[in-house]
Amino acid sequence: MSSSRSGLSRVLVAVAAAALVSVSSAGPQAWGPSGVQYGQPGRPLKLLCPGVTSGTSVSWFQDGEPRLLQGPNSGLGHELFLAQVESTDEGTYTCQTPDGALRGMVILQLGYPPARPVVSCQATDYENFSCTWSPGQVSGLPTRYLLSYRKKTVPGAEGQRMSASTGPWPCPQEPPGAARCVVHGAEFWSQYRINVTEVNPLGSNTRLLDVSLQSILRPDPPQGLRVESVPGHPRRLHASWMYPASWPRQPHFLLKFQLQYRSAQYPVWSTLESTGLEEMITDAVEGLPHAVRISARDFLDAGTWSAWSPEAWATPSSGKILNHKEEQNWPSFSTTPPQPSLQPDPWQLDNSDPLEQVSVLACLGIFSFLGLLAGALALGLWLKLRPGGKAGSQKSGFWTPMIPVV
Repeated sequence: MSSSRSGLSRVLVAVAAAALVSVSSAGPQAWGPSGVQYGQPGRPLKLLCPGVTSGTSVSWFQDGEPRLLQGPNSGLGHELFLAQVESTDEGTYTCQTPDGALRGMVILQLGYPPARPVVSCQATDYENFSCTWSPGQVSGLPTRYLLSYRKKTVPGAEGQRMSASTGPWPCPQEPPGAARCVVHGAEFWSQYRINVTEVNPLGSNTRLLDVSLQSILRPDPPQGLRVESVPGHPRRLHASWMYPASWPRQPHFLLKFQLQYRSAQYPVWSTLESTGLEEMITDAVEGLPHAVRISARDFLDAGTWSAWSPEAWATPSSGKILNHKEEQNWPSFSTTPPQPSLQPDPWQLDNSDPLEQVSVLACLGIFSFLGLLAGALALGLWLKLRPGGKAGSQKSGFWTPMIPVV
């Protein structure tokens, strides 16, 4: 297994190195204007006078000052050697032949080699994922990134290691030039290795990251959240929403939802979970505006919950039953959070709820039946035991056993 991993790493590094060679072969113009040379603070550096053949002696000057840095008799020819460059050495250098003719100009810019970039990946659906990156440290130099990915093979499947079906493939930046690349058409049950290589004129550095869609899946928040009061029910609110546009609708990859709501006077959220696209809140506070928000997650708990949607606000209706004309003019939905009221909470029992009325009537019926049954038993016992009754002559035998003792 370790040999398989090392072999795969060598392949990816070789791909990055080949791309780096192609970039470097383009010459200095690939990194900036012609005549710019790059160096690292604290390191030695050698400047070359452009347009002069090797061995030609020149004089060097910095930033147009008349102070001579190196004369033609130094024996270094067209080179200027700096033992340890510092920030004060940045600037423009000119070189002249002994006859005073200006032969060339070099601009020195200092910076640092790349550090390993910081990379993270996320999937908003089960078919595509994206990776973003940032430099491990600021280099101060022109920087480019080489991006690729490949499908990881099953341990022991040596025949697949170099297969074209496993990559590597380039990871395109979307939009071009952004610190983000997107992998389209990924397999939900596969693992991938991402290669992000940072390159600047002083070198390169690579970050390899293993990802799977199941672990990095985080849907976008649900859209179109709408909250409405329910006429005639002062403790109910009806919430509805839609799937995020980025989630492809397929029967095998569904979302579940988490709904949170609270009244304007309280900071604590109540939570409901749902697998549909609507939910009824049955314990709202009458007369108070409520905030509602919603989040989504893969139905089988892959990845994590999405961010919360923007809050929607609504106030439960009054207990009055509205006619059809009043319902049309009922202001049931608002996206602007109102100012919280300073009045105490009217936590009152809503006896207008049909379910509550049925429960109360059922309890009353049970208690009535039990009362009638107890009364009938008491009456029957009194008739049996009263003096002069039919059972009076048999009173002494009332307490005797049913079977006589011989």
